[in-house]
Amino acid sequence: MARYTDGLCRICRREGGKLFLKGERCYTEKCSYTRRSYAPGQHGQGRKKPTPYCIQLREKQKVRRMYGMLEAQFHLFFERAAADKGVTGDVLLRMLETRLDTVAYRAGFAANRNDGRQLVRHGHVSVNGRRVTIPSYVVKLGDVIEVVAGSVALKRVKEAQVQAERRPPIRWLETDRVKAKATVIALPDRGDFENIVPGREDAERKAIREELIVELYSK
Repeated sequence: MARYTDGLCRICRREGGKLFLKGERCYTEKCSYTRRSYAPGQHGQGRKKPTPYCIQLREKQKVRRMYGMLEAQFHLFFERAAADKGVTGDVLLRMLETRLDTVAYRAGFAANRNDGRQLVRHGHVSVNGRRVTIPSYVVKLGDVIEVVAGSVALKRVKEAQVQAERRPPIRWLETDRVKAKATVIALPDRGDFENIVPGREDAERKAIREELIVELYSK
């Protein structure tokens, strides 16, 4: 499977906002976007005014890269959201937020989404008592997600749990960090999407404008 191997900080700079792809590092002075909040490359500081299409494309790219998805997979999620009941943009974000790799990150089992994806891929996470190794698996209301018994003591899991204590709690997850266990007690709604990029109050944080993604794919 294709995967991005370049610097993650370049993605935040290109999209013009913190995507928190490196977890705790993004809250420190080492954050590249904090030090250089302009696009990478020779002409990063001299870009022209974006067209409406460019604005829509950049919003889609921002969300796609935030969740670490390839274009084909992201488009498939959009098609599923468009075919579902409800507002397409809200349904899309709800599906993205309830992906297993993201839930593992939200629950504090992983330092970031990339780490959550690896944790799932390597068989360290179970859903309702069964191991699931598909990061794009969408959890449902009432599902119980936990780190399998033999992996709870992993250093990476312990460190992620410490970092998670500094982040705001997730309303729709009931988390037991001692047992590395989380239960989906509700599905994220529009009010949760404003905090889709987790962390402390940050002036550089930008809310997702999902209507631009819908407009782009609807052309």
